[in-house]
Amino acid sequence: MLHNEWYLDSPALVEDRKHCWRQLDRFNATGPDDDDERREILLGLCAELGPGAVVLPRFQCSYGSLIRIGPRTFVNTDTLFMDDGSITLGADVRIGPRVQLLTASHPVADHERRREGWEQPLPITIGDNTWLGAGAIVCPGVQVGNNTVIAAGSVVTQTLPNQVLAAGNPARIVRQL
Repeated sequence: MLHNEWYLDSPALVEDRKHCWRQLDRFNATGPDDDDERREILLGLCAELGPGAVVLPRFQCSYGSLIRIGPRTFVNTDTLFMDDGSITLGADVRIGPRVQLLTASHPVADHERRREGWEQPLPITIGDNTWLGAGAIVCPGVQVGNNTVIAAGSVVTQTLPNQVLAAGNPARIVRQL
């Protein structure tokens, strides 16, 4: 899994997810004035949490340990980071409410392997000063360039370059920024 290769779930992975979920229960139960406690929990959970980065509850992820959040990045409420593969957010990123970053891929043509539960994690990278509007979904293996804006409700299935506005399902480049 850590090498982005095909894998099957294991008892060790189940335990890692349960550990993460226990920490997320603590994080998501914090009160409106508990910024320091939320930051402390995330520092123990994520691979990296940059200075000035803010993540609001309710936040959900699979493991936490494969998430890197850059400085001054803001993650709004009700987000889901399925970090079976690495998720990297650059500096000054804005993540709208209910955004989903999904790294887990499954066999498409091989229905037997899909039924057996095979997965392949494909990393997601979000560039500096990028904005993902509310409800956007970023699919496995996608890279989003610097200074790019993803319109609310868009589904990003392919890598996007720097400084574009993308919208729709699937997301398409609307214009240069």
